[in-house]
Amino acid sequence: MDIATLVGMFSAFGLVLSAIMMGGGIELFINIPSLMIVAGGTLGATMINYPIKDVIGAISVAKNVFFNKKTAYDKLTADFVSYGNKARREGILALENDIGNIVDNDFLKKGLQMAVDGLEPEAIETIMTTETEFLKNRHNLGAEIFSTMAAFAPALGMIGTLIGLVQMLQSMDDPSSIGPSMAVALLTTFYGSVLANLVFMPMSGKLKAKSKLETLEREIVAEGVMCLASGDNPRIVEQKLMSFLPPKLRVGKKKV
Repeated sequence: MDIATLVGMFSAFGLVLSAIMMGGGIELFINIPSLMIVAGGTLGATMINYPIKDVIGAISVAKNVFFNKKTAYDKLTADFVSYGNKARREGILALENDIGNIVDNDFLKKGLQMAVDGLEPEAIETIMTTETEFLKNRHNLGAEIFSTMAAFAPALGMIGTLIGLVQMLQSMDDPSSIGPSMAVALLTTFYGSVLANLVFMPMSGKLKAKSKLETLEREIVAEGVMCLASGDNPRIVEQKLMSFLPPKLRVGKKKV
C-alpha cells in the first residue's frame, strides 16, 4: 500500500469532516440531488469527452494510486553487472537460464531475450523505446482523464448552484421551499470543490509521479540490455546505469 496516499486521504478528509462535525453534524451536508448533479454530471461529461474504453481504463488504473511498487534500482544495476560478467565469461547465450528466473519484470525478460537472440543494439533500442513511449502515453491518458474530471467537477457544482438559485427565486412566496433550494445551491459547489481538490487532482498527480518512476525503471533496463548486446565491460555497464540515479543512490556501490 502507498502510505503517503492513505495518510493524505485520511488527513484531508478527516480534517474536513472534523470541521463539519464541529459545526453541527454531517447530515447537514448530505444532499442527494446535489450528488446527482456533481457526480453524475462529471462522469457524463467525461464520457462525452473521451471514448468509453478510455474512461473505464482510467478508473481501473486508479487502483495504482493506493499501491506502491518499489523498485530497488541498486539491485537492478547489480543484476546487470552480474549479467555482464557472466556474458563475458561464458557468452551471452549463458543468460538463457537467468531469463527463466525472472518472474516479476516482463520488460526485463523480453529485453534479455532479444539480446540472447542476437538482435542488434539499435533494433533493441527501437523496440524497447517504443514500448516505453506507449506506456507513458497510456499513463498520461489516465492522469489526463482525472485532470479533466477535476475541471468538470467544480463546473458542475456551479451549474447545481444556478439550479438551486433558480428554484429558490421561483418559490420566494413559499418560505419552506427556500431552505432545500439553497442547500442544493451551496452543496453542489461544495461537492464539486471536494471532488476536484481532494480526489481527482491528487489522483492525477500521483499517477504522473508513478509513471515517471516506472519510466525510469524501463530506461535503466533498456540501457542495460543494450550494453549487454554491445558487449560492454561490466564496469562500464555499472557506470552507465548509475548515471540514471540520484547521487545518494550511487554512494557505496561496489565496483566490478
